[in-house]
Amino acid sequence: MPYRQHLNAAADLITPYAATRAGFVAQALEKNRRGTPFVQEARDLKAAAQHAANPNALLAMPQIQAGLLTAAGVSDKAERHLQPADRRAAIVNLIENFLLPAGNDFVEELVYRFLLTRGDSLGGAMRNYTGAVAQQRLSAALLARFRNQGTNFQWRREDGAWAAAPDDDAAAALMMRGIHWTVGRQQPRTLVYNLTVPLVRKNIDLCLFNILPAQLSQAAYREARHYLALGELKGGIDPAGADEHWKTARTALDRINAGFENTGVQVHTFFIGAAIVADMADEIWQMLQGHSLENAANLTNDNQLASIVRWLTGL
Repeated sequence: MPYRQHLNAAADLITPYAATRAGFVAQALEKNRRGTPFVQEARDLKAAAQHAANPNALLAMPQIQAGLLTAAGVSDKAERHLQPADRRAAIVNLIENFLLPAGNDFVEELVYRFLLTRGDSLGGAMRNYTGAVAQQRLSAALLARFRNQGTNFQWRREDGAWAAAPDDDAAAALMMRGIHWTVGRQQPRTLVYNLTVPLVRKNIDLCLFNILPAQLSQAAYREARHYLALGELKGGIDPAGADEHWKTARTALDRINAGFENTGVQVHTFFIGAAIVADMADEIWQMLQGHSLENAANLTNDNQLASIVRWLTGL
């Protein structure tokens, strides 16, 4: 029971208030950092729009058409799929339905609606940020483990290429998408992030294989014998969303167990989460004791993270 190396009871999994607070503060700082360019764009849009005598005059200002389109509620991603006529129609709709009714305050209305769309984009970026931070924290723990035990390794970059051990582990942790090492008598181990596993028909956050990086392929992914461990990693820190994150992870873990049930392969399963509340901790503990889950750890607890990384790298 590897989880017993760092867990004595369900309560050990619960995220303490201090970790939640630190997570919220870090997110707030990051949100402000990422939001600063949007505020600057809004200021630039306001300065230019103030030269328009009325809302309709905005159509004749080519230097702010992209900003007008954003204020119309069209995201950068959606804009790439629109024809010029569709873009103009969206801006005309903005002017007729929102800017003209605002009267002399049309510039303020324009800026507010611009920021509304940018805020939605920022929210999506922040949701991706929490997942990226979780990967970075795990990557840093893996790199530290290999450095401390003197293990040679390769790491997978964002572009999918495999490279020798980096000179700068801090930079590598930000970009790492997988890692390869050997155990025992040169037995290969390759950990890959975010992979759709054919046997499960679902994207799994962490997949550990017993083959070399060069042997990874769609054909290999369909072979149960190549898998050693599969796990879920959830980095959201908000306790209010913990149950939803766990529901997603629990579904994936159940599908892993079902997908490998008749393969003759006993794949190891594990869960690492940042926001773990009491009810969720109780359920994880029951799964651990019932052997439907082999290991679990709280991402915000350094000792637990180091312990599960030692277990994972020793399989």
